[in-house]
Amino acid sequence: MAQTINVPGVGDFDVPVDSSFTQQVKAVNQALADHADLIKDHADQIKAAQKSLTPQSLQQPSIPGLTAALPGVQQQHQGPQHIALTAAQSKIGSDYVWGASGPQNFDCSGLVQWAYKQAGVNLPRTSFEQSHVGKPVAFKDLQPGDLVIQEGGGHVAMYAGDGKILQAPQSGETVSYAHLDPNSIVTARRVA
Repeated sequence: MAQTINVPGVGDFDVPVDSSFTQQVKAVNQALADHADLIKDHADQIKAAQKSLTPQSLQQPSIPGLTAALPGVQQQHQGPQHIALTAAQSKIGSDYVWGASGPQNFDCSGLVQWAYKQAGVNLPRTSFEQSHVGKPVAFKDLQPGDLVIQEGGGHVAMYAGDGKILQAPQSGETVSYAHLDPNSIVTARRVA
């Protein structure tokens, strides 16, 4: 079961948690709503900073009450790659539909485009176009959130770490993890 967390000025995120966490999700949504103006201000500041700084140098704003609503969760510095990968992970189990770009169904490039949009990064629509964005990355330097272009440029996935990719594979399948075959890579790109 998924529950939705709304981050004002950013969007809705479906979080795969069961109903026993309903109260915590409500508390998080309330904390976010209570601080909507602060969140929107920080989001605007981050977007402006992204134009001149690298994602690693950005600091996540402190949002009072947010971490208190989720015991055991600590704030981390999260760049667009992490945000995009987390957004894509929230869609695990969604059906593959050719030409779909969310929020319920996806094809490979639609999933990547949608996930990065949640992080405030606009990507082109097709895997071929996505194979030309950002900077090339060597296999040994892959980081979670990097784009992995396969099948002659006809397929794109997100590197998820530990030798795995997150992808919307093909008709009849769902958004899921798969082992990354290094020989299948046409190019890998870092977009943020």
